[in-house]
Parts: sequence; structure tokens; C-alpha cells
Amino acid sequence: MRRVAAAVAAGVVAAGLCAPVANATPAPPYVDHVEWAKWGDLSSLRVYPTAAGRQASGPAASTPAEAAWAEVLAQSPDADIPGMKPQFLCHWEYAELGYPGKTSWNLEPWRPEVPYQEMLEAGCNPGGTEEPF
Repeated sequence: MRRVAAAVAAGVVAAGLCAPVANATPAPPYVDHVEWAKWGDLSSLRVYPTAAGRQASGPAASTPAEAAWAEVLAQSPDADIPGMKPQFLCHWEYAELGYPGKTSWNLEPWRPEVPYQEMLEAGCNPGGTEEPF
């Protein structure tokens, strides 16, 4: 009887180890591409997330957020300036909740650096509404 119980227990453990995880983080890449846009003297970095990026993003997704930001910097090293990463993290955490499927997440170097709560209250766009271009 002990052997049967041990075999059943081993099978249950093995099944648990092999079972798919419902909330697994999708694999990168999280960013399809980025591109700079200009309107007069203003510029905006358009970040185009992949389907995996949209699925992985959200308030509790800090590890993939760092990987996604690294992808942004790999494609546009000049984005590594004050204020850009907080805007990206705000979009990463909340864009798919507020604007699901939005084509791009737009980051502007001209926006002021603000505390994160103020960033959230401004819809990730502190210092004014979303750019008109």
C-alpha cells in the first residue's frame, strides 16, 4: 500500500511540475520597433509593442518591463535620457488597461520629470496632453 501511495504521490508531483502555468510571462521580444517622430521642435519616441509585449505588460510585470526597456534602448540608445524610462514604465503598466491595442506608446523627452503618482494622474503624459502628431 505504501508503494501505491508513493507512486500516486510521485505522479501527482510530476503532473504538477509538467502542467502548464496559466499566467506564464510571454517570451520576448516585447518591442517590435521604435521610431522618432517630430512636430516642429517637439519629438516623440514611438514604441511599438509586440503581441507578447502587450500580453506581458501590466502593473505586476516589473521583470519583463526591464527587459522591454532594454529592447527600447537597444533600438534607440538616445532614448536613455531623464524622464523617458518613467514614461515607458507608466505605459507598460497601464496603456493596455486604459487604451488596449493602442498602436504605439509615445514617450517625449520634453515632458517634465514628475513623481510617479503625478505621472499616473497625467495618464503617463505629464506636462500636457498627448502630442498632436
